[in-house]
Amino acid sequence: MDYKSLCDQVVELVRTTGSFIMAERKSMTGDDIEAKGKNDFVTRFDKLSEKKLVSGLSAILPEAGFIAEEGTSDKKGEVFNWIIDPIDGTTNFMHASPPFSISVALQENDEIVIGVVLEMFSDECFYSWKGGKVYINNTEVSASKCTKLSDALIATGFPYKAFGLLENFMASLIFFMEYSHGVRRLGSAAMDLAYVAAGRYDAFYEYNLNPWDVAAGAFLVQQAGGKVSDFRGTDDYLFGKEMVAATNGVYPEFFEAVSTIMNKK
Repeated sequence: MDYKSLCDQVVELVRTTGSFIMAERKSMTGDDIEAKGKNDFVTRFDKLSEKKLVSGLSAILPEAGFIAEEGTSDKKGEVFNWIIDPIDGTTNFMHASPPFSISVALQENDEIVIGVVLEMFSDECFYSWKGGKVYINNTEVSASKCTKLSDALIATGFPYKAFGLLENFMASLIFFMEYSHGVRRLGSAAMDLAYVAAGRYDAFYEYNLNPWDVAAGAFLVQQAGGKVSDFRGTDDYLFGKEMVAATNGVYPEFFEAVSTIMNKK
């Protein structure tokens, strides 16, 4: 499998789709927005984006199946499956408040082998393939060299519908506000992870995540020299609903803090 060639095709498709969605967004009205649940929205553009991605990815790799947020395709591949978030950061997208992104990953058996994240507003495309480096628009990047939590800039996502761990989460914010360079919240987990991969952030954590939120971004972090796990330190982060990601130097101290606080009974 020529992963680089495949990645190049995915980048082209994602860029084309992003340009289309940004052009279409100019006509958005309130009628284009639906509520899937409390603070959980989908727009006509999420569905349009996913249909274009599914169609294009099917042409690129016909035998692959899909794990896609809006359920455009229920095809399951025996070896390959695309994991798609057509717009990560839909609430940001609704309010024209960047970032909002397209996230596409290719899973081969149990391994992610391609990851592409496009921030549509800035047109920054983050991508990598198995055996390759991480790039932003053809420029190679890597995770930061930060080694101390006290020097780290941390990203997270605020709970918007699953509040069972809210008390622990608020305790974690207080801790990191005191013992790091600060906490940021972009509103797109895919972008948080892409920024860790690019060295803009040093660490990220969040709970109540879906595989399409994190598959591409987590792969980028690992390809860039970072480490990813769930809150227990295992590799069940793709479907386990929670994630810790950080540069290798920060990960041990950061993971200990997240694990201790978020797993507290």
